[in-house]
Amino acid sequence: MTGEDRRFGPGASIALTLASTLLWGVAHLAAERRKTGLALMAAYVLMLAGVLIVFTAFSANLLSLAVQPRWLTWLTVALVAVALAWTGVIVWSFLLVRPARSDTVGRFLTTTLTVALCALVLAPTAYATRLAYLSRDVVNTLFPRGTTATTPVMAQDPWNGAERVNFLLLGGDSAPSRPGVRTDSMTVASVDVATGATVLFGLPRNLQQVQLPEGPARDHFPSGFTGAGPDTPGLLNEVFQYAEDHPEMVPGVQKGQRGPALLKQTIADMLGIPVDYYAMVDMKGFAEMVDAMGGVQVTIKDPIVYGRYREGLLAAGTRKLSGEEALWYGRSRTDSDDYVRMGRQKCLLNAVAKQADPMTVLNSFERLAAATKRAISTDLPQDLLPAVVDLSQKVKGAKIRSLNFVPPLVNTADPDWYAIRREVDDALEERSSSTKTAGAHSPSPTPTDAPVNLDATCA
Repeated sequence: MTGEDRRFGPGASIALTLASTLLWGVAHLAAERRKTGLALMAAYVLMLAGVLIVFTAFSANLLSLAVQPRWLTWLTVALVAVALAWTGVIVWSFLLVRPARSDTVGRFLTTTLTVALCALVLAPTAYATRLAYLSRDVVNTLFPRGTTATTPVMAQDPWNGAERVNFLLLGGDSAPSRPGVRTDSMTVASVDVATGATVLFGLPRNLQQVQLPEGPARDHFPSGFTGAGPDTPGLLNEVFQYAEDHPEMVPGVQKGQRGPALLKQTIADMLGIPVDYYAMVDMKGFAEMVDAMGGVQVTIKDPIVYGRYREGLLAAGTRKLSGEEALWYGRSRTDSDDYVRMGRQKCLLNAVAKQADPMTVLNSFERLAAATKRAISTDLPQDLLPAVVDLSQKVKGAKIRSLNFVPPLVNTADPDWYAIRREVDDALEERSSSTKTAGAHSPSPTPTDAPVNLDATCA
């Protein structure tokens, strides 16, 4: 007996179609298609059970899967398959229980409901599929395939036995009056891979007499880096662009990677620790990212004047900054200096990280994805992304310390490189000792292990 034979009325048809959307097979049972109805119910329960298992048993790995293009592709396929199956069940259920042809109003109402229910299933699936596609595109654009390390990324130990991994975080700035990029913000984040305990080493842009790595670079500047000529001061923030403009400094390295390669090795020699990977944020692209997320809220302690002709002012107080205002907040040195600016840059990055909550990211994901592709460059390989995601979760619950090599600790015009390396060794040894002591006496994290404010300029 079919739905036409049963002559379901409009009310029953609407109720059964809606019920079959929430639990597959209800309409089939009502139409006396018991075997099909029970099979659909079983398939529905298994599907829900699978989703629950993924979001409970594997919840810790979901973020790691989200940065793997292969899994994003499978997610897209699964979403489309489920959406099509769900839509098919809704239409099938409607066909079984729709009112008789003579009931024109009833048919119109049930048909309208069916179309709306199908749209309700397909619309979020299309949105989720779009997000998965954009995520995959961002990962493939930003992160090189394979590995740039000398040893492969092993699944059982992605850090290849290292106790710490060091990331060079750069803020790149350019101006119409000068070609190229200056790395005005340089920080090395040294992270304990077991605990997430992190030490940040801040390097001022105006370090002079920088010793370049042995080889062609050292041969060209045996007494320290002096820049491209008498018109340049020869500061640390010029090394990146100089390498890009002079291929002979790093033979065999292609354009776009020469600057990072030379700067990584230069800073590694300076600090006495290996620099494994780098990530650079272009400041103008960063402003686009801030605009995409609707601005960023910061507390400004003292008014900040900006512009070559002092044409702008960021008033004191807690306020939401646009992308352009955030850019000036992080780059202005008017009535201040490089070291104050370094502190503001850390505050700004910290504020963006805190305020980029999941809902904010989802609501502006497409704009953020486009801005991110323009703003960020890195040599972090795709194979390492899951391990980096896992490590970032550890960092959130660990203590973060900061050491800035600025006056009076360092004379930027005549740096004592041995003293700098000694400070780095002491900071890492202190961090390691305190972590081991905490582990020996406290099996669970204590309040002192929580993240701390890194700079007094942050409110």
